[in-house]
Amino acid sequence: MSPMKEERDLSFQPVVNGAPRRLTPQQLKSYNESGYVMPFDAFTPAEAAKNRAYFDDLLAKVQKARSDLDAYSINGFHVHCAGLYDIVTNPVILDYVQDIVGPDVIAWGSHFFCKQAHDPRKVAWHQDASYWPLSPARTVTVWLAIDDATVENAAMKFLPGTHNRGHLKWREVGKDTAVLNQEIENIEQFGAPVYDELKAGQFSLHADMLAHGSDPNTSARRRCGLTIRYCPPSVKALNVHWSKGAILCRGSGTHGAWTYNPRPAGENYLAIAKAIGAN
Repeated sequence: MSPMKEERDLSFQPVVNGAPRRLTPQQLKSYNESGYVMPFDAFTPAEAAKNRAYFDDLLAKVQKARSDLDAYSINGFHVHCAGLYDIVTNPVILDYVQDIVGPDVIAWGSHFFCKQAHDPRKVAWHQDASYWPLSPARTVTVWLAIDDATVENAAMKFLPGTHNRGHLKWREVGKDTAVLNQEIENIEQFGAPVYDELKAGQFSLHADMLAHGSDPNTSARRRCGLTIRYCPPSVKALNVHWSKGAILCRGSGTHGAWTYNPRPAGENYLAIAKAIGAN
C-alpha cells in the first residue's frame, strides 16, 4: 500500500496542559478553538537582522550552485546547516512549542517561504497535514518572520476554526499561479481570514489542520518567513524518507521511529542543493 494511501489520523487533538511554560491558559484555549496563536517574540531586532543576513547569504549561495532554484527552494536544510539548526533549536521557541506538543519535541522539517517583491503567485488555501505522510496529525508549525510581514506584502492568513473541520476537499492548481498545488474548494463558507502580521524576529504557532495561505505580493517589499515543523516523537512517518530529517530538540525520542541528526559541523548547503531538483 502506498504510504499516502495508508489511513492517516487527521483529527485535531486539543491541547491539555495544566502547567504551561510560556502560553497562558487563555492562549491555549485560543489555540484549541481557533487553531493558532500569535505573535510571540523570539529574537531581538539585532538578532532578527542577523537571521535575515544569514538567509540572504544562504539563498545567494544556493542559487549560485543551482541557478534553476527559486526563492522557495531552501527546504529541509536544518540538518545540513549549523546556523539554521540553531534557529530551529532556539530555547524560547521550544518553550512555546513544548506547551503544545509536550516535553518530547522533535523538529522534522523547515522551509523558507520567501515571497519576493511583486511575486504574482499565491499560496493557495490549504491544510499542511494534507501534504504529509504522517499520522496522527499532531504537528505544530512555527512561522518565524525573517522580514516584517504585513497585509501589504502578503502576510500569511488563517481561517480560524478550520482545524476542527476534518480533511477539507481540495482541487489541484498550477504552479504558475500558486506556490503549492492544493487549493481548498468553496473557501468562502469558512468565514473571514485573520492575517498573521509579524515583525521580524516574531513568530506564530498554528495547527497542521488549520486552513491558511497567502496572497500574491503586490508590494515592493519582500516577505520571507521560516516555517519549522515540530511534533512529539509518537507521530509516525508513513514514508521512511520523511523520518530521516529530524532533530531531537527536547526530552526523549525513544518512543518514536525517527532518525535524529546531530548539529551540523558547518554550512553544508550543497548536500541538499544538489538533490532538490526532484522535490
